[in-house]
Amino acid sequence: MEKRYKIIYEDDWLMVIDKPSGMLIIPTPRKETNTLTDLLNRDLDARGIETNAYPCHRLDRETSGLIVYSKGKKIQKLLMDEFKQRVVKKTYIAFAHGTIKKDFDVIKNQIYNKNKNRSEPAVTRYRLMERRKDFSVLEVEPVTGRTNQIRIHLKSIGHPLLGESVYAFRKDFKLRFKRVALHAKSIEFIHPITKKCLRFVSPLPKDMENLIQGR
Repeated sequence: MEKRYKIIYEDDWLMVIDKPSGMLIIPTPRKETNTLTDLLNRDLDARGIETNAYPCHRLDRETSGLIVYSKGKKIQKLLMDEFKQRVVKKTYIAFAHGTIKKDFDVIKNQIYNKNKNRSEPAVTRYRLMERRKDFSVLEVEPVTGRTNQIRIHLKSIGHPLLGESVYAFRKDFKLRFKRVALHAKSIEFIHPITKKCLRFVSPLPKDMENLIQGR
């Protein structure tokens, strides 16, 4: 079976994966199989690598793009500490409904954490890349890492993502897209062992590229 994901970097400690839209990182309470984590661990087993792969951050099922995995729990903790310290830089490409007037902005609306039963500060920067007829193309940098932060913040300024169905009603918009139009374009971080600065970039997936090209 052809792999749907791509390993774009791998060493003794970590892997960087280019994930397609539609693939879960870990099972939900429904206990799905064939998650990205399952598939990576099967791949490692098949190659005789006696360690488990652990995701160091999350991407939604519908979001495509880059995600970092550790080989082993120790490396996972070191990488997750980098995320907590906000030294990891992530950028996304987002297609948002409507015409966003500002060329750049910082959104600082709090986001409710239902697990902790409280609102938490959240900061998202965006830069306008292009205005199209019915949508805006944005480069987005989440400064904080709250769950669904980009989706919630863009909805809060009146420009939800194309394909959004949780934080907005699809029927309210004439432009349709089959999934949330969000792509994890790049990630930059310090390697926890070698201490080298690593940066990776993922090209725009076909469905988003086709929309840009008018296909």
